[in-house]
Amino acid sequence: MASSALITGITGQDGSYLAEFLVGKGYEVHGIIRRSSSFNTDRIDHLYLDPHQVGVPIRLHFGDLADSNCLRHVLDEVQPDEIYNLGAQSHVRVSFDMPIYTSDIVALGALRLLDAVREYEQARGAPVRFYQASSSEMYGKVAETPQSERTPFHPRSPYAVSKVYASWMTVNYREAYGLHATNGILFNHESPRRGETFVTRKITRAVGRIRHGIQKKLYLGNLDAKRDWGFAGDYVEAMWLMLQQDEPDDYVVATGQTHTVRRFLELAFGHAGLDWQQFVESDPRYLRPAEVDLLIGDATRAREQLGWSPRVDFEQLVKMMVDHDMELASRERVLGGAGCIDSGQNGRPN
Repeated sequence: MASSALITGITGQDGSYLAEFLVGKGYEVHGIIRRSSSFNTDRIDHLYLDPHQVGVPIRLHFGDLADSNCLRHVLDEVQPDEIYNLGAQSHVRVSFDMPIYTSDIVALGALRLLDAVREYEQARGAPVRFYQASSSEMYGKVAETPQSERTPFHPRSPYAVSKVYASWMTVNYREAYGLHATNGILFNHESPRRGETFVTRKITRAVGRIRHGIQKKLYLGNLDAKRDWGFAGDYVEAMWLMLQQDEPDDYVVATGQTHTVRRFLELAFGHAGLDWQQFVESDPRYLRPAEVDLLIGDATRAREQLGWSPRVDFEQLVKMMVDHDMELASRERVLGGAGCIDSGQNGRPN
């Protein structure tokens, strides 16, 4: 029988790449999605088929990390071999505006799912392998570089604090109940599927729109923040490799290189033949109350124990995202000329 996987956050960037990867491996993939009056499945629409058909590779279930009863019901229905907890309120800046909601979903949501897994294993006697999406933001304000699995955490946002809680709960359930539970401490990973409010995609979308005359300015916060950026499509393979190990452990996933937001701007605008300094302005609304200045990961354990290493480098990643968003902006301009979208700064559909 094919292995079965359950993904929370399947409609997000990582969830969509992971679902794609697992389908390619022959998995039966299930995803939890929240009820909404509008469709938010565009990242996985190319995978989704009518559930009435035979052999559908992906099935979606309504649920929420805020609802313990629902999580238990989904586990009973799906009976997964592997669970990937990628669901979160994942925007760091927004977590300062919504700390309680962020903590409920990111921290307690992970606990609810872990406890549902514990009860499921006890009731059915069927082992489940559990992946918790931890984050480099947990390191926060650190003097040690690069950051490894042994680096102490000093979180600097409600999001990061919540991720630390979820990470330690994963370790606790591993040690207390013998769960095959693993933390993947992923450093920043981007792609053309990244949400448009995250700085990298905000930049590449702006490049396309400015190049095609749809947008005039781009407003950003701290340009000197340094991050270790990789490609999300590479990083989901590391998630899967973690759950194929005989024993659970925690792994940093990173490129080992760091770049400033300013450097990202230079490459992105330069790839489109533009000078970023003519279009970018500062807006204090995008500054965090507590900043994380430098993140760079040491992925030695993942390289040596999992055999994993990134394939897409930083410059390739930036060019990939710009090329995608140039094409997207080109289509927006055509639709705008036909009166189908607003021709204002954002180019959003009416």
